[in-house]
Amino acid sequence: MAGMEFLPVLFMTAGIVLVAVATLFVSSLLRPANPYPAKNMPYECGMDPAGEAAGGRFRVQFFILAILLVVFDVETMFLFPWAVVLKEIGLVGYIEMFVFMLLLLVGFAYAWLKGALEWEK
Repeated sequence: MAGMEFLPVLFMTAGIVLVAVATLFVSSLLRPANPYPAKNMPYECGMDPAGEAAGGRFRVQFFILAILLVVFDVETMFLFPWAVVLKEIGLVGYIEMFVFMLLLLVGFAYAWLKGALEWEK
């Protein structure tokens, strides 16, 4: 059959979901439940809460850094399949990946020069 090679992946995914749901269910039964205002207050390393939880806003730098992290993580994921099929794709695929990495490096340099990676207090 065509889909039988993915059956172990399906079993593994089902097992992971089952363990996660079981863990959350058992912990909800065992944990103490006595919420009070001081306990429900946001806590940030002994400092006054900041950000949306305290009624303020997050700085734009936080979002820029988060977006850059996501972009570079997603782009870096393309390196793993490329490394697996490197022998089959030959010299053209090798050159294309280096062009891709050069574009990533240019984007990283641009973000660095614009100060997107600097964190000001």
